[in-house]
Amino acid sequence: MDKKAGKETKILWVLKALLLSYVVTGALLLLLALLLYRLQLDEQAVSAGIVAVYIAATLIGGLAAGKMARSRRFLWGLATGILYFVLLILITLGVYRTLDGSGIHMATTFVLCAGGGMVGGMIS
Repeated sequence: MDKKAGKETKILWVLKALLLSYVVTGALLLLLALLLYRLQLDEQAVSAGIVAVYIAATLIGGLAAGKMARSRRFLWGLATGILYFVLLILITLGVYRTLDGSGIHMATTFVLCAGGGMVGGMIS
């Protein structure tokens, strides 16, 4: 019974960290939209802003997962970053019904999300 409760607790840690990551994503994307409106940003600046949002959101999610886990924190942060990427892909597939990005773009986004979560877990 204790092992089952432990697994449920770990799943809840990751889900809480993912929820926090997506709340941060929403807030930062709203801020980016406001900056786009006010400052008339070009496409390169918006793309850089989106990359920064990915990194910041997974870093904060990894921090939260690492704080809750207290052991093997970098693995829990890494798991949070990977699940963030998977959920991002699923949302993209649900909205656009296709993945138009190149393979290199997808791989880069995966590395950014996984790395951001892992670094967050390591510094937690």
